[in-house]
Amino acid sequence: MRAAVIVFPGSNCDRDLAEAFKAAGAEVDMVWHKDTALPDSVDIIGIPGGFSFGDYLRCGAIAANSPICQAVKAHADAGGYVLGICNGFQVLTETGLLPGALLRNAGLKFVCRNERLTVATEDSAYTRGYSTGDEITIPVAHHDGNYMATPDVLAQLSAEDRIAFQYCDTPNGSMHDIAGILSANRRVLGMMPHPERAADLGHGGTDGARLFAHLTESLVAA
Repeated sequence: MRAAVIVFPGSNCDRDLAEAFKAAGAEVDMVWHKDTALPDSVDIIGIPGGFSFGDYLRCGAIAANSPICQAVKAHADAGGYVLGICNGFQVLTETGLLPGALLRNAGLKFVCRNERLTVATEDSAYTRGYSTGDEITIPVAHHDGNYMATPDVLAQLSAEDRIAFQYCDTPNGSMHDIAGILSANRRVLGMMPHPERAADLGHGGTDGARLFAHLTESLVAA
């Protein structure tokens, strides 16, 4: 499997994400935001966490209009896989690849701690390594992680089993306790928690490692 990790000014989890992909057996290319094309034969794009462009305007808004995001959208539109984590989730909503928006946390404070999540569906390449209903612990670190969407969008996400992860105790006010959602074809995942920070025993937990390991297995098998 070959992964491309997009790097924006202000990204600070790009190397962590690359290492999580590598630990799962993937080859990784780091791609600068001003590039206009992805490397050949990329299976999945990773959009990392951080503070792209200093979170000016709205979080992820400037990054979503970077040259490389046209290639990201084309990759997704062609059925390619995209994983957006934290700021990457914000970028995915700004590009329109995922519905809804990430707003300021309900408590108006930056939240940085481990959070318990429930795996809401195992029906995706990202969540196949878990069972629906599993509780896992994944770190969060965000100021704008409050997921909001219209009632129609929320109903559609629920009806189509596209809520990937939910908080056990919502730290940011997200509707339906949403921590991560899938695209209609289930190949794009956006999530606020950081699985790449829970992919090594040295980090204190490995609940995120299963996401990368089974993702790699699924894409290699495909």
